[in-house]
Amino acid sequence: MAKVAVGGTFDPIHDGHIALLRRAFELGKGGEVVIGLTSDEMARSSRIRSVRSYESREEDLRTVIKKCFGIDDVHITKIEDQCGPSIYENFDFIVVSPETLPMAEKINRLRAKKGLPPLQISRIEYQMAQDKVRISSTRISEGKIDRHGRLLTG
Repeated sequence: MAKVAVGGTFDPIHDGHIALLRRAFELGKGGEVVIGLTSDEMARSSRIRSVRSYESREEDLRTVIKKCFGIDDVHITKIEDQCGPSIYENFDFIVVSPETLPMAEKINRLRAKKGLPPLQISRIEYQMAQDKVRISSTRISEGKIDRHGRLLTG
């Protein structure tokens, strides 16, 4: 039974996030999936666009996980930094996108310094929008695409 780490800001939740979560739940079937959700401070420090409150994002995340995966009791933990508990807790896998792959590699370097085994990195591919550009929360918040990658503007 695997223990899987996955993290993000999840605002707004889109098809790329669903793919990330799907992979985490596939790997963690019969085990545990721990979702690191960025704190308000962390989420807002790295973005120009507005980000909803931690509480709102957590509520939406729980609702989406229930709707898409049928899971009621999901383990969501607040993270204050990019590594979260993955540098000191026992995990088997970490699920990342191409954008967050370098962070997973850094986590494994930090784990090695602590004498912990490396995490198996499971990288999903970007989910592409209708215009063949990756789906992102920024593009959604700019009104360019919807959560499924459909174009909203020319």
